[in-house]
Amino acid sequence: MTHYHHQEKSGTASALREIVFGIEDGMVSTLGAVTGIAIGTQDHFTVILSGVVIIAVESVSMGIGSYLSNQSEQEVHARLLKEEEEEIAHFPEEEKTEMQQLFMREGWPKDFAQQMSEIASQNKSLMLKEMAYHEHGLNPQPTVSAVANGAKMFFSYIIGGLLPLFTYFFLTVTQAMPISIGITLVGLFLLGAYTTKYTHAPWIRSGVRMLILGGIALSIGLIVGKIAA
Repeated sequence: MTHYHHQEKSGTASALREIVFGIEDGMVSTLGAVTGIAIGTQDHFTVILSGVVIIAVESVSMGIGSYLSNQSEQEVHARLLKEEEEEIAHFPEEEKTEMQQLFMREGWPKDFAQQMSEIASQNKSLMLKEMAYHEHGLNPQPTVSAVANGAKMFFSYIIGGLLPLFTYFFLTVTQAMPISIGITLVGLFLLGAYTTKYTHAPWIRSGVRMLILGGIALSIGLIVGKIAA
């Protein structure tokens, strides 16, 4: 498999990271906050209002944050590619020698590395692709959309945040709280286990790790709620 296929896979990994991060953060943040507020106030309307506000504000904040971070990263990559393109145009021999050294550093025999760099140097587009990848680990044609990743983060956070809040819409605070906690912790475990479809890590370990993170947020919410009560 060529390194360009690996770059395409990086787009999938980036999207998965946004979705998992959004859902996980939505569940953890909302669970901790809503549980703390429920214990501290025991007021049904306050719990629901607080949960809705938290989800609305945080989903927008996380979506914008994801967009800005991805956009900034793409701008840095674009600058590096532009600089590399100018170096190839103004210093072709030096770049060809540098490419040969990069190939040799990766373990290719000197003669073969020289032949590959010679062939690549005859095509500026190919030369840019090879130098971008081997020197900077970049793909001249980005596979990640900053807008799309921001949208994935936004909607994922909403989905994750609604899970611990859902039961409060239909049950009293006392009834909803243990169910909300149970459903969310199970959801965190399943989310962690699901990621192993792509990571191939042990599903139990990934699920428990995600569960522990949720437990930490829940514990903080419980402590703060009891102090405030």
